[in-house]
Amino acid sequence: MPTTSASPSRTSANSTSGWGAGLLLIVAGALQAFSLAWPWARGQGDGWLSIVGGYGRPLWWLQILSLAVLVHALLAAGSARKAAGRAWLFATAWLVATFWWLFISMHTYGGLAAPLAVAAVLALAAFLGSYYAIASWCFKRLVHDSYRLIAIVFAALWTLAELARGWLWTGFPWGAGGYAHVEGPLSVLPRWVGVYGTGFVAAWIAAWLALLVWRKQTQQVLLSPKPAMASVVALALIWTGLWWSRSESLQAPTQQPGMSVELLQGNIPQDEKFELGSGVVVALRWYAQQLHDSKAQLVVAPETAIPLLPQQLPEGYLDFVRSPFVAKDGKQAALVGIPLGNLDAGYTNTVEGWMPGQSKPYQYDKHHLVPFGEFIPPLFRWFTDLMNIPLGDFNRGALGQPSMNWAGERLSPNICYEDLFGEELAAHFGNAATAPTVLVNFSNIGWFGDSVAIDQHLNISRMRALEFERPMLRATNTGATVVIDHQARVKHALAPFERAVLEGNVQGREGLTPFARWAHALGLVPLTALCLLVCALGWWRARKLNR
Repeated sequence: MPTTSASPSRTSANSTSGWGAGLLLIVAGALQAFSLAWPWARGQGDGWLSIVGGYGRPLWWLQILSLAVLVHALLAAGSARKAAGRAWLFATAWLVATFWWLFISMHTYGGLAAPLAVAAVLALAAFLGSYYAIASWCFKRLVHDSYRLIAIVFAALWTLAELARGWLWTGFPWGAGGYAHVEGPLSVLPRWVGVYGTGFVAAWIAAWLALLVWRKQTQQVLLSPKPAMASVVALALIWTGLWWSRSESLQAPTQQPGMSVELLQGNIPQDEKFELGSGVVVALRWYAQQLHDSKAQLVVAPETAIPLLPQQLPEGYLDFVRSPFVAKDGKQAALVGIPLGNLDAGYTNTVEGWMPGQSKPYQYDKHHLVPFGEFIPPLFRWFTDLMNIPLGDFNRGALGQPSMNWAGERLSPNICYEDLFGEELAAHFGNAATAPTVLVNFSNIGWFGDSVAIDQHLNISRMRALEFERPMLRATNTGATVVIDHQARVKHALAPFERAVLEGNVQGREGLTPFARWAHALGLVPLTALCLLVCALGWWRARKLNR
């Protein structure tokens, strides 16, 4: 049976409207956030909330279903303007429910008045939500006469909005939909197309689910049964091939038998961390003891584990903590977070590496800084002056800094927020012979309290492990301190908010994934170009049908 040319925007269907529709979109947006890391049931036993998913787990099916609710609402919208409004409401609810914990950093630890902190979170979510509103306005304009293109055009436009959120104004991609698929059937995709490509496929599936409901409500035929069945079979074969290729071509292990590691979690309260009379004293004493007493081949201490500049430290302190690692006959190395610099040259958020026989420490300086936390955007000095955030303005390190070679592995640090940007980590993967074999993340999520931010960030790191098929070590102040293998499985973990040492073992991996190759060469340009090409096809098709 031929495809109908009836327009979604001109065809009525029984749907919720008014306040009910708005409430449904807010709930769906919140569920989109919860799909990234389920925020309930920790410590609640086997209560009904744990039936949906374990605390902190990504729920791939919930991400697709909640997005399908939005697509259905867009199909039912009477105009492009209404579609934009609905998408903005959904996206704002989604983003507020994703990074609401920014309130903790601004109010609890930054000293910003609570009403201003709430307003700041809402304003940020509303602003970023406008990207999705624009995408949905374009969606309604491009596909109103072509059912065949609805799903893929929606996926392309939604992905362009995700890409814009990850790039404009230095980017804030926290909570992108693809992170819900670090587990589940779409977890075969990141090694090929990264988190944004995975989100593209998820959006495409969500749009098709919405279309199935829309067809039933409007009694319209979108595709004849034979082409539809052929599409399903083709997709099943493609998915099977991708799954097989992932299982058959996981990157080869390095020649080393594995390296023993100790990851230090100091659990210094954030409101004491930079206080000379409390947190600083505890941090200096505890980390020095753990570093000096360690027996592992590699010891990792988190971001700003040493919270003072070298010139501010007690005399002989650094010599003492470095001594087990820099001796010529030593068999241990350490990676430690420490701020460096001075007032004249500026400051850097740095990881130092200490190895046997090295007169000068290995140094990695953070490249992608956090707006407001680590650099002040133009015209916003007044806002940062309202808060009490120490070390709030850093210099940027270079992109693609070399790895630290130790025990047959190439260790590539990234500091906290940096592991949101897989396309930037890809700068290290230009040559298989020099590419990192192990990724190491240094974080301090203590700024966000005992919130789901810890688990969201863990799933972000797991996505990077899938994209590059590399193990990831995570040393953090309050959690999640874990060892992740090259298949994104958490092999060793500490409970959050405990002062403890995680002992484990890691073996690096060699080779380059397809994503690592093309993202290194071209960044996210290929995916952006594909999405723009799909949109151009939708525009051409719409013009042709409207003649």
